[in-house]
Amino acid sequence: MRKQNRIFFGISTFQALAMFRRGLFYSYLSIYLRYFLGLSVTETTFFATFPMILNVIFQMFVWGVLSDKYQKRRTFIIMGEIFAAISTFFVWLIHTFPGNKTAAGYVIIIGLSFVEIFWSMSNVGWTAIISDFYPEETRTGIQGRLAMVGAIGRIIGVWIGGVAYDGLSRYYEGWGFDKGILFFIASGIMLASTIPMFFMPEGGIMAGAGSKTVDRSIITDPGLFKSLTRPFIVFLIAMIFVNFGRNSIAVIKTQYLVMDHGFNVSSRLLSYIVNMQSLATFISGIVLSRFARRWNDRILLYLGAAAAIIYLFGYAFGRNLVVIFGSDFLAGVAEVIIFSASYTYASKLIPPEHRGKHFALFNATYFLSWGVAGTLIAGPVVDLTMKSGAGELFSYQMAFISAAVLVIIGMFFLGFAYRTKTVNRNQQSVISKK
Repeated sequence: MRKQNRIFFGISTFQALAMFRRGLFYSYLSIYLRYFLGLSVTETTFFATFPMILNVIFQMFVWGVLSDKYQKRRTFIIMGEIFAAISTFFVWLIHTFPGNKTAAGYVIIIGLSFVEIFWSMSNVGWTAIISDFYPEETRTGIQGRLAMVGAIGRIIGVWIGGVAYDGLSRYYEGWGFDKGILFFIASGIMLASTIPMFFMPEGGIMAGAGSKTVDRSIITDPGLFKSLTRPFIVFLIAMIFVNFGRNSIAVIKTQYLVMDHGFNVSSRLLSYIVNMQSLATFISGIVLSRFARRWNDRILLYLGAAAAIIYLFGYAFGRNLVVIFGSDFLAGVAEVIIFSASYTYASKLIPPEHRGKHFALFNATYFLSWGVAGTLIAGPVVDLTMKSGAGELFSYQMAFISAAVLVIIGMFFLGFAYRTKTVNRNQQSVISKK
């Protein structure tokens, strides 16, 4: 029990600090790129697209492979955060060199792409280590508890980010990024997040807590794609649509809220709206373990997807901040349910000896949705709709509707994924009887 408490303390503290950093930094970076540095809507999505592409590539073909080969989890988390912290400082420093604001924006985009290579080390280590230490029946509940802890960190991070963005309203909008304060805080938090990990076990399949004991001699490397099963592939396709839909508008959502002829919210009010999602994450994390004992992962995934659809339509058709606050609450509910239930579902389809590589693929459906979906879907929808003569407000609303349609398509694939898994299980049962 003492060991389990130490393990949860380590991963939950890391989660809280990681979510603090994300809320602090990324909630306002899109606004800084759009309204301070003057990038287009599509260009603002690049700060998530290019870094996430490199994140996924390195997870799948470098860190995931090495993690499975050496069964190292904690080491990857510590190394990734330290290198990312150092790199983040230099991103701010170099972005101050160009005299042109657009060039400075692209320096941030390219610099964060480099940083993401190191963050991908901790991403693959963190997702694998949970399955190493916890059995299948407890993973959804554990993810819910981690979401709850992470929500606290994110609430504090978003609030501090809103205060620092304009320097307590004493300076100009974007001051926190321009002068480096937000970069410095983010780097410091990354370094601090490694401290609890030093008190954690290394992890790996030999940890023996998250699965049946596996003989290390069976660890082979058939290749990333040769080891995939049909149920897992269909499930990945489903999660691409669900995650790409609900996260495609993540970058443009804050732009929509601060538009002069829209809701025109201040950076401080924006922090309250964003934190409504964090509050929902906290509450959902508390109650999720109870629901997980009553309902299976498939039902939970459908509920999460339905919440995401309502949230997106709320942004598309809402005309007052009450609807926006309610929609953001549903966004938090959807985030916790979808990520926790899909993680548990994926962990049941992934062989223990291939957790590094396969979780890298699972992570790809999530991480790419923050950038690629925005660049290929939300950003172009807004820009092209405005170029056709429509108003800016309407153009953003069309992006929210398009996102909701993607989630609906994903729900159909989730049903197909479940049927594929059932058929595959029945075939294996017949073979074993023969």
